[in-house]
Amino acid sequence: MQNNTKPHPLILAPAGSKVSFLAALAAGADAVYCGLKSFSARMEADNFTMEELASLVGLAHGKGTKVYITLNSLVKPGELEMCGKLLDQLNSQVKPDAIIIQDLAFAALARQTGFAGEIHLSTLANVSFPEGVKKAVKDHGVKKVVIPRELNIDEIKAMSAACPEDASLEIFLHGALCYGVSGRCYWSSYLGGKSGLRGRCVQPCRRVYSQKNQSERFFSCQDLSVDVLAKVLLTIPEISTWKIEGRKKGPHYVYYTVSAYKLLRDHGNEPEMKRRALSYLEQALGRHGTHYNFLPQRPQPPVSVKTHTGSGMLVGTIKGGKQKTFIIPRENLLAGDLLRIGYEDSLGHSISKVTKSVPKKGRLYLKVPSKNIPLNGTPVFLIDRREKGLSDLIRGLEKELARRDPILVKPSDFTVRLPKKGRKPAKPVEMVVRRKAGRGKAGQIPGLWMSASDSEHLPKKNTIRGNWWWLPPVVWPDDEQKLRESIGSFIKRGGRNFVLNAPWQTAFFPKTKGFNLWAGPFCNIANPLSIKAMSDAGFSGVIVSPELGSEDYYKLPKHSPLPLGIVISGNWPFCISRTVSEDIKTSKAFTSPRGEKGWVKKYFSDYWVYPNWILDIKKQREVLMKAGYSLFVHMEEHLPKGVQLKQRPGKWNWDVGLR
Repeated sequence: MQNNTKPHPLILAPAGSKVSFLAALAAGADAVYCGLKSFSARMEADNFTMEELASLVGLAHGKGTKVYITLNSLVKPGELEMCGKLLDQLNSQVKPDAIIIQDLAFAALARQTGFAGEIHLSTLANVSFPEGVKKAVKDHGVKKVVIPRELNIDEIKAMSAACPEDASLEIFLHGALCYGVSGRCYWSSYLGGKSGLRGRCVQPCRRVYSQKNQSERFFSCQDLSVDVLAKVLLTIPEISTWKIEGRKKGPHYVYYTVSAYKLLRDHGNEPEMKRRALSYLEQALGRHGTHYNFLPQRPQPPVSVKTHTGSGMLVGTIKGGKQKTFIIPRENLLAGDLLRIGYEDSLGHSISKVTKSVPKKGRLYLKVPSKNIPLNGTPVFLIDRREKGLSDLIRGLEKELARRDPILVKPSDFTVRLPKKGRKPAKPVEMVVRRKAGRGKAGQIPGLWMSASDSEHLPKKNTIRGNWWWLPPVVWPDDEQKLRESIGSFIKRGGRNFVLNAPWQTAFFPKTKGFNLWAGPFCNIANPLSIKAMSDAGFSGVIVSPELGSEDYYKLPKHSPLPLGIVISGNWPFCISRTVSEDIKTSKAFTSPRGEKGWVKKYFSDYWVYPNWILDIKKQREVLMKAGYSLFVHMEEHLPKGVQLKQRPGKWNWDVGLR
């Protein structure tokens, strides 16, 4: 719904360390988002203690700057008490303006602790279609929704038109792009338990992969940079916040990106200011920029094997040899600059500090370990610098901070209130989920994936009534109406059993009563409070997150108000993406440097990336049934020609636990 206030979106700056937080204040950011040492989706950043945050929030508020705390992590069953205590301390002693969440358990904990700030829904929550915005706001008390990076301007306008009057949208306009859709990437977790939904992604998509005779970074994205196109967003009043990604970045990046987008927001029609803003972005030490899908008539694929996608500014390549390794820099280098030699997965990777200034096209000799000398031609990136002007500004703010009285945050005595256990589970059943109807074993429930085009080719009535229909894990604005029509047609022909793969997909049903709606595994449900949120939203059961470890699975049924299901075997995707490199062939095997194989296949509007081994915890069925699970799901995919499954353990995180 449109309003008549003059749009003046906030510039929201990232801060993964104290010095980056101060750089955001020095640049005049309207708001800063940062995380604690735990439950943040950027656990590789330094992040903050509660005492550090209390002082920094006080300093920021004194300058009229808002502070949002990121609690956008998936929460395991045994962590609810700790999460509640942290939120209680934030509310009573730190007093941030908002928390950013993906797990709806935090919404429940906010109510239990009486949190006075706003609740913002992270892009990891995957609110990707217009009616989903309404549902998120109405059902869960959300005041701001962070929408996906993949949307084009027409889709952004559609999301904005659906935004309730008492809420707003936040949009990413600069920073790193993930290959997978946010909240739909399990690649890092599947390969070793370090989950992107827990802020511990090791970025396997950035690695070199091989297909036939070609070895490239097929899945490594450039950075998003809306830059001068940001002025279009000023015409959309529901977009209240322009967000800059980069909590692992240094103060230089934060200062220059904030300064650039302030100029583009406030003086974007002035040619000189526009040129200055673009020069700031060039100095910000990010990857090559792409508009991605922002302009639907001129999309820019974010993956290009011809472009370096190492973080930082490319300043040269390695020359010389074992005795004298050097670079001839393309830019002036300053004393104190930090250089990264090569990619993190490449031979000779290291970090080097410049000890004295070197002019453009001069010669900088590098000290590298004799046992790990990089190859000639290895790229060298400038990843951070401390020019005097910015350093002076930060030192001034550090002095202000030091003059503030130290804050000792008191322990919290909060005790979480868990939901009551629901009715006794029904007789255990098994479900096989496929793309096309097929024969299953006796006693198995058939499950079929739906798509937006199903209304054009309706199955027979008995097929509709007898199957459980799985909605896509991602629904884009252009798919919404067609999918609504398909669901409506299925309902008219007797369909009553549906698996929804985002909590907001209840928006496709005029009412939940009379239907058997289950929250699917892509809802990433992992604790009793988020299960309770599904119960309150009208769900009949929950298929829990497949990322958890055995101990977490055993704990969940003890306080679950709904029947529970679990995926115990089948093809689970590394990730789901809206894009694919033109250099990789779909339905053909690719290989990682460690011999891990996979393939890419397009379904619906997205590209699904699969490993060539299956998730398999079938041997745990009996112990899971005793724990309280009643629905056991098998997910089957048709293997492309030439792709063979590898026999390897498929327990995922069952033994190691989710980290």
